[in-house]
Amino acid sequence: LATGPRQNNSIFYEMRTYDIKPSKMKEFVEMVNKYFHLRTAHSEVVGFWSAELGAMNKVVHLWKYDNFAHRTAVRHALANDKDWQEKFIAPALPLIEKQHNEVAYLVPWCQLGKPPKEGGVYEWVTFQMKPGGPALWGEAFQAAINAHINTGYTKLIGVFHTEYGLLNTVHVIWWNESPDHRAAGRHSAHEDARVVAAVRDSVRFLQSQQNMLLIPLQCSPLK
Repeated sequence: LATGPRQNNSIFYEMRTYDIKPSKMKEFVEMVNKYFHLRTAHSEVVGFWSAELGAMNKVVHLWKYDNFAHRTAVRHALANDKDWQEKFIAPALPLIEKQHNEVAYLVPWCQLGKPPKEGGVYEWVTFQMKPGGPALWGEAFQAAINAHINTGYTKLIGVFHTEYGLLNTVHVIWWNESPDHRAAGRHSAHEDARVVAAVRDSVRFLQSQQNMLLIPLQCSPLK
């Protein structure tokens, strides 16, 4: 009951979050942009962002794997990749204060999206739901997401629920043209009776919520 229904395939996504030493953030980002092609030679990164609001000196990256055997093979190959270990891992590790990862699946009613154009910003929203998984709160949560989509001010990139990490967690990634465009859209949405009704229904299952505004790095496929 912890996760409930999910996509009908073995594909999953690993969400990795690094807290960077405040004085080393610029150096870390420069290293990522310079050497990250060594990492993506082994597996697909969906996006790589730095936090602008809601957190500081934090980067978030999202990886796609076919299955757990695929991830194991990739991790093994990375450990034996001399260039990756020497050019990035060895100099980057002293810049990192903390690492965290989760494994999540796309919810069954969501496909991974792309922004309509480059140059916008991403909002990463983390919802901690009551125990029971999508079997309990899935329909109400989907209705709330769709109500926001129907306002037209934002673009949904993906909705994920955790398999490893803190369970009953849902991560939602949105794209907006700018922080001001997002703020104006949210204001309008909060005055939309359809959104208000859907949100009121879904928050019955909500325990907490956290938002981050993210800026894509130069190396990120999602820009």
